[in-house]
Amino acid sequence: MDGIGDRVRIHTGDITRLAIDAIVNAANSSLLGGGGVDGAIHRAAGPELEFECRMLNGCRTGDAKLTKGYRLPARYIIHTVGPVWQGGRKGEAELLASCYRRSLELAAANDCRTVAFPAISTGIYHYPKDEAAGIAARTVSTFIEQKTMPETVIFCCFDDQMAELYRQAVAALRKG
Repeated sequence: MDGIGDRVRIHTGDITRLAIDAIVNAANSSLLGGGGVDGAIHRAAGPELEFECRMLNGCRTGDAKLTKGYRLPARYIIHTVGPVWQGGRKGEAELLASCYRRSLELAAANDCRTVAFPAISTGIYHYPKDEAAGIAARTVSTFIEQKTMPETVIFCCFDDQMAELYRQAVAALRKG
């Protein structure tokens, strides 16, 4: 997995402050804001974001939709709806992988050289953090091995504990 080393970064901090092409929002299916990362992104982007999101008619779990970044330093926001953890036997892993894949496809289609992901589904949706980090790392690695865009993918973690899980997941792929 040659490409993962120089194209994937792990950052601890506030995703709304990243001056990059696109940030990914761990949204709910309405796309109209909520708690956690979703609420923070909506507050930082301003009221224009909710207006544009109303025009999108929601989003299905595992899919993604793109909006402008408005007051954020990021040019775009890619909204994706992660699965709610229900024990792991209801297709959650496939849906979570689809969130990352669809978001990367939208980023590439919109000439985004840099994109940052939060830890999708690990907050109020209760996805096990270590499993989610592994799925994220594997899905991103597979995608960037096959595509030149985005050039850089950032896993933006809210705290050091989550960042360490992502470091471990990426390191396991490098060894693999």
